[in-house]
Amino acid sequence: MKRTVIGIVVVTGLTQVTGPAQAAPGVDPVKAVEAALQPGRTVTITSTAKTDHGRGYSYTTSADGTIGFGPQDEIAADLSQSIRFSKKASKGMKDDLALAALPLRIISSGEDDYVSGALVDAALPQEKRWVRYRATNLPASNRLLDVLDKATLRALVAHRTSWRDGVLRGTITTGELVKVSRPFVSRFGLRSKSGREGKVSYVLRLGPTGLVERLSAEAVLPIYDGSIRVEADTRYSGWGRRATVLLPREGDVIDGEELGDELPYPLPGWVS
Repeated sequence: MKRTVIGIVVVTGLTQVTGPAQAAPGVDPVKAVEAALQPGRTVTITSTAKTDHGRGYSYTTSADGTIGFGPQDEIAADLSQSIRFSKKASKGMKDDLALAALPLRIISSGEDDYVSGALVDAALPQEKRWVRYRATNLPASNRLLDVLDKATLRALVAHRTSWRDGVLRGTITTGELVKVSRPFVSRFGLRSKSGREGKVSYVLRLGPTGLVERLSAEAVLPIYDGSIRVEADTRYSGWGRRATVLLPREGDVIDGEELGDELPYPLPGWVS
């Protein structure tokens, strides 16, 4: 069934408890997330991710905004995103680089993303403000490890190497991740072309009730006969706020297929 909802967030309540105390190993982060992210509730994220292909070729993406939940977990998001390229990666891009570096607003619902911003503006008819990209993934709160996916979070807790003073550390292989994490599979596939496994190291900082306040992760992921290094960091706040997320007006939207080669594809940013 098509999942709907999305857009400008109207906050009416906050269930997160704040204070100097740290979560003890006796709390259950998975249960804490389940309790906070009931239908109609949201979480706010501020996230960065650097992908390094080596030899000076890298790019860094940033995102901040709100992710909303429904009866079947995540259903919508309203995020501002931007991307920065290394000097080598940007060579030859010229004017395209300036456009790519400007922020995009991406509203996601179900399998559709609605995009506005300088990178797509030139392709839009005068009366339109948004491009709809179909068959897209819902955004991940963290490029490597999405703790909003309860199966992923459960695996991270299980693979911890230490848990002290509210800080949980661990490592997990890509082979173990693909067994349980749909967000990881949707971004990195079931296995590398070379058949080699990568390893992800992570640090979870938990609040007094067990909710994740920050996730830092880094990995070297095999790709063909080489590898890429990914570093991702996300801060979480406003757990459990009640919000309404609204889709853009249909009259302001045009489907990307109608614009053809005038649009960047795949979807710019990091949620495609």
